[in-house]
Amino acid sequence: MPIRARRFNPWLYWATIIASTTAGTTLADFATRSLGIGYPGGSLLLLGCVLASLLSWYRTLGSVAVDTVVGPRAETFYWITITLSQTLGTALGDWIADGSLGYSGAALVFGGALIVIAVLYLRTQVSRVILFWAAFILTRPLGATVGDFLDKPVTKGGLAFSRRSPPSYWASRSRCLSLCFPNGQGGHPGKR
Repeated sequence: MPIRARRFNPWLYWATIIASTTAGTTLADFATRSLGIGYPGGSLLLLGCVLASLLSWYRTLGSVAVDTVVGPRAETFYWITITLSQTLGTALGDWIADGSLGYSGAALVFGGALIVIAVLYLRTQVSRVILFWAAFILTRPLGATVGDFLDKPVTKGGLAFSRRSPPSYWASRSRCLSLCFPNGQGGHPGKR
């Protein structure tokens, strides 16, 4: 777990991201299906959980900016919020993709929302912290809907690629990016 690591380890970080994504998918399915509240109810419940986590983090430590994550307490809040954000993103992706838009339409919605966030980042003074968390939440449903679009049968609105193709593509892409950009960790305010 990265909280116990003495220094940044990209393999540990990304393994934890993958684990939080997997946990997020399971928790989203529980919230939307097992609780019987559907995608809208599950998404609202999970949005409340993300906001509660951010509020608790802010009240406890005074900031939710990721560049201030130094020490076990901040990292604990960070990973809780990351997991809840992944969960919310999964529920949102399922909700939009299972509607009339389908997988490709949902991917366009989330991709468009990320473009709007990028424009806000480049052209306004909107809080960078708010934009970060909004972008982080929206990357999960974008990835899930694109993956579903590539993987699901044509009769369900997908392209019916092999289930092995998308994961192997993303794994090789991720490996290539980690080799090309090996120093991905940010600096911490306490260590500058």
